[in-house]
Amino acid sequence: MWSEIIGKFKGMPSQEKVVRLLLERGFQVDGQGHVVSGRIEIPHTQIAREVGVDRRVVDATTEMILRDETLKRVFMNIHSIASFKDVAPLLGLGVVIITPDNAQNIGILSDVTSVISRFNLSIRQAVTDDPFFTDEPKMTVITNDVIPGELVSELRKLKSVKSVTIQ
Repeated sequence: MWSEIIGKFKGMPSQEKVVRLLLERGFQVDGQGHVVSGRIEIPHTQIAREVGVDRRVVDATTEMILRDETLKRVFMNIHSIASFKDVAPLLGLGVVIITPDNAQNIGILSDVTSVISRFNLSIRQAVTDDPFFTDEPKMTVITNDVIPGELVSELRKLKSVKSVTIQ
């Protein structure tokens, strides 16, 4: 699906940059062509500055999104989520970051959560990077308690796991 969305901007690299940012951040486009997060409007100049294009490129991108029914449905309904990765240690929560051997493989999340549950840790949040958007996708798992060293050792034994990092 993502390649289909990006494909609609083939030959328009500046607009593709805008679309990638909107998707990566979970920004919506409302019925008036404004870029929003919830009910907070994000100025097109800010989007343009972030991706290194002119504001008019953002305007043209949102206009195209509203003209295409598939794009319109996606961008009017996408939502961002809060990641607790950087604040979890401050809250006494555990953070384990998994780099999969191959993010396209099936069952990685299941493998990891099974090991975590054996250590009687509750998972507060699990966020995975979409392999379409990043070259080295990772899975970040926030637990109700600090990650014990034995858990790291068990996670490293999984065939689906390339590396494990704790914060």
